[in-house]
Amino acid sequence: MKIVVLDGYTENPGDLSWGGLEALGELTVYERTSLTDEGEIIERIGDAEIVLTNKTPISRAVMEACPQMKFISVLATGYNVIDTAAAGERGIPVANVPVYGTRSVSQFAVALLLEVCHHIGHHSQTVFEGKWQTCKDWCYWDYPLIELAGKTYGLLGCGNIGIHTAEIVKALGMRVIACDKKQTDAGKRLGVAYVDLETLFAESDVLGLQMPLFPFNTGIINKETISKMKDGVIIINNSRGQMVVEQDLADALNSGKVAAAALDVVSTEPILGSNPLLKAKNCIITPHMSWGAKESRQRIMDCTVKNVTSYLSGSPENVVNPMQ
Repeated sequence: MKIVVLDGYTENPGDLSWGGLEALGELTVYERTSLTDEGEIIERIGDAEIVLTNKTPISRAVMEACPQMKFISVLATGYNVIDTAAAGERGIPVANVPVYGTRSVSQFAVALLLEVCHHIGHHSQTVFEGKWQTCKDWCYWDYPLIELAGKTYGLLGCGNIGIHTAEIVKALGMRVIACDKKQTDAGKRLGVAYVDLETLFAESDVLGLQMPLFPFNTGIINKETISKMKDGVIIINNSRGQMVVEQDLADALNSGKVAAAALDVVSTEPILGSNPLLKAKNCIITPHMSWGAKESRQRIMDCTVKNVTSYLSGSPENVVNPMQ
């Protein structure tokens, strides 16, 4: 049984073990595979039956060129890099890791917010550069410091990650509102107030995007919706970059309509040098790292081993595509 991992480095840069997969078959792990060269992808898959990928795309053409492929498992939750319809037509189950980074991603969302509120990294750097040594006052700050207690955190999406984000910000004294078609008991017990989209935009001091990407929310943060928000709103996004029309957000940051944005995702990743947010005022961007805590990645590894094991037993789990 041949198993190929097309892009294993981000999942396991050396601090985890591939042992669980090695026990299941003849394992080949490539650190990186071209995202655009289908010839390289086809060559590396070869005659493997089981293919694991994170962001390397597997298209209909790749499947047709690799007839031995029988199972695909994604080292992530999102599976948009796979042509799932083509896989279903060929009887290839596609499995994902449905839950792994809930705590890590919610923690990171709040870390982004706290960085906006205090600019800790900046102020630490100024100390090491000698600014405090020569300061005429006993303390200083280069940005306004923001206290969150009493302010409203609005969640666009209130699934598992949203709930844990709500827990943290409520501990900071914030009121939490959310817009989500599913109003969970966990959210209600926590005191989350479910509102419509218009109310979410109108009442949020901080707007956090915590929702998978769907057609209805692609570009949902745009010039029109930003105009409905409070002056000085803070926008946090470590969900999906395509939810934001980036030029519109950059314009709103530069005008001051949006006080600050903290983003761990952008529309095209890695980020393009032409992205307007790179030159926008008061914008923090990190390189899609919310999910990357070792504990989180270990859960991906454990679930992936389980996905492969269940496929080999004849009862694949976490399958996201219907078979035809």
